[in-house]
Amino acid sequence: MSNVSGQILAFIMEKFPLARKKPITIEDDLLENGLIDSLGILDLVTYLEHEFGIVMADDELTPEHFQCVDRLARFVEFKVIEAAGSRK
Repeated sequence: MSNVSGQILAFIMEKFPLARKKPITIEDDLLENGLIDSLGILDLVTYLEHEFGIVMADDELTPEHFQCVDRLARFVEFKVIEAAGSRK
């Protein structure tokens, strides 16, 4: 598990009660299992933007990116690299 995955998983476990009730892994489907709803996605996006210094465009808020912690972490890592490249 990457550091980003661990941070995202810790946030989800802290913020969303259902995630605390049943232990989740970085591969568990967050949306299909009802762990995060549309308002939860907004909370998660706010956290990610603040914590990792990224900006997520509206067209990037797709179910594919929020399917599981692993996929979300890879997307965030890409956005961090993208943001670093635009600052040069």
